[in-house]
Amino acid sequence: MTEPKFDELIHQSTRLSIMGLLAAADWADFAFLREELGMSDSALSKQLSTLEAAGYVTIDRPVSDHRRRVRASLTQPGMAAFQGHVAALRRIVEGADTRPLLAPQSK
Repeated sequence: MTEPKFDELIHQSTRLSIMGLLAAADWADFAFLREELGMSDSALSKQLSTLEAAGYVTIDRPVSDHRRRVRASLTQPGMAAFQGHVAALRRIVEGADTRPLLAPQSK
């Protein structure tokens, strides 16, 4: 069982989406992430750099067919942080009061 731990860095919607995509794969190409998230190159690069600086993502730049490619992967600490954040969100959602906010008024 993953210990719930809310993570402000991951919680930002774009970074949460990136982490979610990376959690489902060993590696993801930059172009795939860009297309899935509908982001510009510069915006995606900035978010990946933020996650990399936190130690959550590793960036690889292999040369393939004489072209440099960029791909990203979650690190072990990144996966643990993501799982902890998801567990914290689940705890928040499960603890929410599901009753209607306003009771219907009787006539």
